[in-house]
Amino acid sequence: MRTVSLGSLKVSRIGLGAMGMSAFYTGAGQYDDESIRTIHRALDLGVTHVDTAEGYGPFVNEELVGRALRGRRDEVVLATKFGLISHTGGTAPDSTPANVRLAVEGSLKRLGTDYIDLYYQHRVDPGTPIEETVGTLAELVAEGKIRHIGLSEAGPATIRRAHAVHPVAAVQSEYSLWTRDPEAGILPVLRELGIGFVPYSPLGRGFLTGDIRSLDDLGTDDWRRTNHRFADGNLERNLRIVDEVRAVAAEIDATPAQVALAWLLAQGDDIAPIPGTKRVARLEENAAADGVELTAGHVARLDDLPPASGERYDADNMAAIDR
Repeated sequence: MRTVSLGSLKVSRIGLGAMGMSAFYTGAGQYDDESIRTIHRALDLGVTHVDTAEGYGPFVNEELVGRALRGRRDEVVLATKFGLISHTGGTAPDSTPANVRLAVEGSLKRLGTDYIDLYYQHRVDPGTPIEETVGTLAELVAEGKIRHIGLSEAGPATIRRAHAVHPVAAVQSEYSLWTRDPEAGILPVLRELGIGFVPYSPLGRGFLTGDIRSLDDLGTDDWRRTNHRFADGNLERNLRIVDEVRAVAAEIDATPAQVALAWLLAQGDDIAPIPGTKRVARLEENAAADGVELTAGHVARLDDLPPASGERYDADNMAAIDR
C-alpha cells in the first residue's frame, strides 16, 4: 500500500473507517468478531490508518477498535474524535477545554493506548472559540497524549483560525462522486496551508458499490432509510450516478467501489479516504483500489456526473457543518 502525507503525518493511501462496525448501518454491532478480523486484515495489507470516534455507539466503537489493536498498536495511525458528547454536564457540541480533557482521557482508556495519533474535533462548537479548543489540543500534544490535530466538517475560516494556533494535520469531510462540496471552498484552503484531506463516506454511504438498488436492500433500522439521498425518490434518481461508475468498472475490470476510490485518489496526493466496512472481503476489495489506475478519459467521465439528488443530512445536521 502506498502512502500519502496529512501534514507531517504519513498514512496509507486508503484507510479504514470503523463507524459502521458499531453504529447506524445494517448489522452494526452484530459482527464484532468479523469486524476485528477485518481490522487485522487491514493491517496485514498495509492499511495503517484506522478512524473511530467516541460518538460512534457511543463509546463502543472505540472499545472495539481498542480490542482489535491490542498487541498491534505500533502498526497503525489511530484517529478518533471528540466534541459531540458533553462530559461536563453541558450541551453538545462541547469543545470547551474542560470537556476536551475529559474526552481524551476516556478515549485513551477505551482504545487501550497512551497516545492518539490524530485527534479530531468532530464538529465545530459555536459556543467555544476555536482558538480555545485548539489551544487545549496543543497542550495535549505537548503532554504527549495526542500527536496531531484534526478538524471534521469545519469551514474555511475556522480552518484558518485553528491552523494559526497550532498546525492542523488533517480535515475530515464527506467527499465522493456524489458529494463534491469540498472542491469549491475546503480543498483550496487545505492546499494553501499544507493540510491533508480525509474523505469520509467515500463510497457514498455504500451507494457507490452498486449493491443498493432500493430501500429493500437496507435493514429496517438502517439510518440511511431516513437520509434524503435514499428517500423521497432520490435513491432512484441517484442510480444514474452508480450506473456510470459500474460502466467504467466493467471497462477496466474493476469493481464500482474500486473505481469510486480510484477517482478520489486521482484528485491529489494529499487525499486519504477512509472507506468503512466490517467485512474482510470488502476490506480487501477497497484496499486493492490502490492499484487501480483510471485513464484521463475515465476521470473526465466521472467528473461530469450530475450531483446527487437530496441533501446529505437533515436540517439540524446540515446546520452543524462548514462552520
